Amino acid sequence: MTDSVIHSAVMAAILSGLPGVQVKLVLFDTAVIDMSDTLGDPLETLLTMQMGGGTQIGRATTYCEGLIEVPERTVFALITDFAEGGSPQALYASLARMAEQRVRLIGLTALDDQGGRAFVDTQVAGQAAALGMKVGA
Repeated sequence: MTDSVIHSAVMAAILSGLPGVQVKLVLFDTAVIDMSDTLGDPLETLLTMQMGGGTQIGRATTYCEGLIEVPERTVFALITDFAEGGSPQALYASLARMAEQRVRLIGLTALDDQGGRAFVDTQVAGQAAALGMKVGA
């Protein structure tokens, strides 16, 4: 997942430089860390984050719901392997609420550390897609 974090930090920095675009960057494992204040410097993001082990995707998506100000003008991009470490019900409920509010949902599968190949729990990703998330690798 290290490759995914690097790509996410760089893309967030690029997107945050666009006029009229507000970007938030939230990293997660078993904890949720809002890195939005480091967007201008992806190296700082990478050097200050201390992540490792576990994946509580539902906890992260629920946190991100609280950051949404104008749902119909929000694109929520989730980069993950969809391998939920806890019960996936919190994830599904969070995605369903965002879809109901007309948030655009995008799920990008994580890349493995060897060759950048997609790695994904297809059952959880499939349910996310059924809830309205566009999921791709």
